[in-house]
Amino acid sequence: MLDGCAHIEQISVHPVMAGRGLGRRLIDHVACWAVDQGLPALTLSTFRTVPWNAPYYLRLGFQEVEPSQITNGLRTVLDAEAAFGLNPSTRVCMRRWVRQAP
Repeated sequence: MLDGCAHIEQISVHPVMAGRGLGRRLIDHVACWAVDQGLPALTLSTFRTVPWNAPYYLRLGFQEVEPSQITNGLRTVLDAEAAFGLNPSTRVCMRRWVRQAP
């Protein structure tokens, strides 16, 4: 949980199992769980240009969170990633809405 959303810290599929839709099914499962919990969205941070990162998540319905819309929780995640040595310019926060606001 992060800022009232289900936050995906990391998802990995073993290369031997790649291309079978397992990652998509895992994310869809989390989305169903989020709906059951009454949460509005899934969030994550990832690499902006690595083909199996941000471009993949875009195909799964995620959208880039505009810099002005980055929440405190997502900012904390980005700051922790930078402290770990990840270049902030290579990172992007993303959100996938799972239900409409009441």
